[in-house]
Amino acid sequence: CLKTTTIIPVPKKFPVSCLNDYRPVALTPTIIKCFEKLLMRQIKDLLPPSLDPMQFAYRPKHSTDDAISTTLHLSLTHCKNKDAYVQMLFIDFSSAFNTIIPQHLTKNLSQLGINTSLCNWILDFLTGRRQSGSGTAPPAPPH
Repeated sequence: CLKTTTIIPVPKKFPVSCLNDYRPVALTPTIIKCFEKLLMRQIKDLLPPSLDPMQFAYRPKHSTDDAISTTLHLSLTHCKNKDAYVQMLFIDFSSAFNTIIPQHLTKNLSQLGINTSLCNWILDFLTGRRQSGSGTAPPAPPH
């Protein structure tokens, strides 16, 4: 029962006109959420501070606005040079964390120096999970 999650649709905006107007929200047991927070704290303490300073997604106190501002600043600074130009490629990894392969994640954590037994626990935690859907969305806000 600890590896079971109920997914409910929650409207992103109103009025809802199609399925894409819903965000899937996972209702996870509270004890699992507590484990996740404890695990995250432990992993953060064990990881080397090696994140690229230019990574903005999924980091506290960083946002897409920061990424855009930094990119514009670096580009405009570079273009002050004579005959300079800038080429950019933007990639949107929407729902990137929904596509993680647990075996690859734990392999990478191990390569970063995370204890093997902790990696094995994480692998067990992330695999063999069950999801069920609920067609019941929360009520719409009053107009």
